[in-house]
Amino acid sequence: MSERIYLAVDLGAESGRVIAGRLAEGRIELEEVHRFPNGPVEVAGTQRWDVLRLWSEILEGLSKAATQFGEQIVSVGVDTWGVDYVLLSAKDEILGQPYHYRDGRTQGVMEQAFARVPREEVFANTGLQFMPFNTLFQLVSTQLSDPNLLAAADRFLMMPDFFHWLLCGSRVVEFTNATTTQMLHATDRRWAVDLLRQFDLSPHIFPDIVQPGTKLGALRPEVAAKTGLPRIDVVTPATHDTGSAVVAVPTQQTGKANWAYISSGTWSLIGVEVQDAILTPEALAQNVTNEGGIDGTYRLLKNVMGLWLIQECRRSFERQGRTYEYGDLTALADDAEPFRSLINPDDERFLSPADMVEAIRSSCESIDQPIPETDGQFIRCALESLALRYRQILEGIESLTGETIEVIHVVGGGSRNDLLNQFTANACNRPVIAGPTEATALGNVLVQARAAGDIGDLSAIRDVVRASSDLVTFEPTDVETWNNAYERIDSLMKIK
Repeated sequence: MSERIYLAVDLGAESGRVIAGRLAEGRIELEEVHRFPNGPVEVAGTQRWDVLRLWSEILEGLSKAATQFGEQIVSVGVDTWGVDYVLLSAKDEILGQPYHYRDGRTQGVMEQAFARVPREEVFANTGLQFMPFNTLFQLVSTQLSDPNLLAAADRFLMMPDFFHWLLCGSRVVEFTNATTTQMLHATDRRWAVDLLRQFDLSPHIFPDIVQPGTKLGALRPEVAAKTGLPRIDVVTPATHDTGSAVVAVPTQQTGKANWAYISSGTWSLIGVEVQDAILTPEALAQNVTNEGGIDGTYRLLKNVMGLWLIQECRRSFERQGRTYEYGDLTALADDAEPFRSLINPDDERFLSPADMVEAIRSSCESIDQPIPETDGQFIRCALESLALRYRQILEGIESLTGETIEVIHVVGGGSRNDLLNQFTANACNRPVIAGPTEATALGNVLVQARAAGDIGDLSAIRDVVRASSDLVTFEPTDVETWNNAYERIDSLMKIK
């Protein structure tokens, strides 16, 4: 069989890419065709996504792919971050400039929402971790501030579904990203219509839900003409980027909950793969989330602030005239004093601070921790605190599943951070297997390959990932010291 090419459009919070996946002889090779920046755009005191610029970049990437690979291309699929959305009118006009999830409009909205529907009832319906930027609270915020906008809406599309609409005209929402909205019923796996009505949100705008691997249709004729592509299939991957990343976890234990993953990037998403959502009072107390996975599975996980802490410290240092590559920051942290300062990575002051360094100073001061003084101390504080936070979450997940987690797989861009990987192994007292770095793109293209009949089940997908990846194992060391640090952070922060 000649080589077959699948195109992944992978949009992250900082950058977007069009990546070609070449499947041949049981291995997958990725090639970046086009990369472009992404991020919030300041509009009159709000933070928005420039979706039209992103679309123009996607078209450029598809044009480059057409020139390079031509008739070998089988399909294309889009994955993005979760929770954010686009509203379309009945005439397919975009209503408003789509909001960025870090926009401040949802501050205080959760509390107003719970005055209408108790927190316990929302969780019983949706099984989702409560975060102020969840789609439900974004829509409630819009309803409070601009009800006419919602009244004009005919269709709600998540970000990747919006780009699929641009590609082929489909008006559906894919399951894995739908579960990030806090509006999908966790057991019926359909929109939680009764809950939506309690919040006066019209159910008619929410489209059909489709599973990963669904063929949505052929490329629009005008898109094919613009890019030079044949009228290839548009196929839904697991459109939530973490969903695609978990597809590409190189475990040999598919179907079991005795391994955990950390999808490590701007956010760290830590969890296990389970067959059904866990909606117990204990799960609510831990504020875990049940997000959709491939083949109807759920990803029982928790969001942690992640490498956002490092990214924003780096920006703060740059504003002060000190420019570092990420490797430079890791080296500074490695040389810094261990366990000098610890923070709660999920402190709300870190969500969208004007200056991350100042936010860390403020946090340390509020919990009687020594304030970091050097750039290396700030980065070490963040990395050690993340590793200890991972341990706390994993122990909580074990209590919910009754399974012992034997190994941790770290995938995504953060898997390149050897220092954090070693800290994670030490803090959790479990081996850490790092890689693949490009897990999201791998998961995206391999689900497309399965839809085309070129690969088998989820276990077969992961066999291909293992055969195609250079994996590194980190064994725990200095465990007693990390145990002492864990007791300290647990008592200081009382993190929930």
